[in-house]
Amino acid sequence: MSKTVTKVPGRPTWQQTMLRISDPKKSIPFYTDIMGMTLIDTLDFPQWNFKLFFLTTLPEGEEYTLTPGTQEAHDYMWSIEGTALELTFNYGTDDESFKGYHAGNQERDGFGHVAFNTDDVYAACERLEAAGVTFKKKPDEGRMKGLAFAYDPDGYWVEIVKRSEPNQIKNYFNFSQTMLRIKDPSKSIPFYEALGMKLIRGKNYGDFSNYFLASASNVDESVDYSALSDDEAKSKLSTMFGPVLELTHNHGTEKDEGFKHYNGNEEGRQGFGHIGFLVDDVYAACDSIREMGYGFKKEPDGGSMKGLAFAYDPDGYAVEIIKRGGIDFGDKKVSSE
Repeated sequence: MSKTVTKVPGRPTWQQTMLRISDPKKSIPFYTDIMGMTLIDTLDFPQWNFKLFFLTTLPEGEEYTLTPGTQEAHDYMWSIEGTALELTFNYGTDDESFKGYHAGNQERDGFGHVAFNTDDVYAACERLEAAGVTFKKKPDEGRMKGLAFAYDPDGYWVEIVKRSEPNQIKNYFNFSQTMLRIKDPSKSIPFYEALGMKLIRGKNYGDFSNYFLASASNVDESVDYSALSDDEAKSKLSTMFGPVLELTHNHGTEKDEGFKHYNGNEEGRQGFGHIGFLVDDVYAACDSIREMGYGFKKEPDGGSMKGLAFAYDPDGYAVEIIKRGGIDFGDKKVSSE
């Protein structure tokens, strides 16, 4: 039986969005050289034939001196207050025989896109096009002018969004969103609020609504976001340096008992994998999450990696629960010498 949980213990913070990639030699340069992210860490698991790459947007001018794959980089990455993009490479998918991952945005797909903010969408898209990037939608195409959707090397949609106030963030691009479609906001929003997120803006567009939630490092505790006008809330979102979780609700799905989004982990539809949260105590956090009644893909002591868990959110998306500071994952580390 489910129970209302208003706050999961252990100061949960949104730490990652995971996408599977076919070739890191293509994806890493796209997100670093073109989108301005920094590769902060790697975890290599040759015993299981996969490698993880973690990237984030650091403030312009901040120098990152740690070597990805070292214990020092692990310590940094598992303690960040912001959010990283985790790119998962399964050995062998860089072979031309691999048919690719499922990028989402087909019927009943849950995952939509990641996004980056910039001061000038038109200039940014010219810059992306000059770098060889292709587009789902350019700024002047379609009904919504002034925003764009580029393709990353695996075909994931990358939204390019204009900041409402220019010159507030020095970075040309900053990682700004992960979008997931939800069935019922009356279940999904309380779930993520219990994980320490705050609803910054909700917008009803008639046949669908968008809800934008931010984790602690993005939130100004002196602001009552529920009291802001829509324009004020939109402006607050625009000036946030870290990403927000955009939950998209297509009206009516909550009334269809049999409706369910694909979560990105089904056979033949794998692409998006999960989002993840850091907590002080995985076991205490999971005891609280368990009371919500949505179940677990992996309990903290299940499987070969002890001390981390994958819970399900109300839509069946996997939510990784990781100990702040990290654990011994059993990866092949890089020497820091």
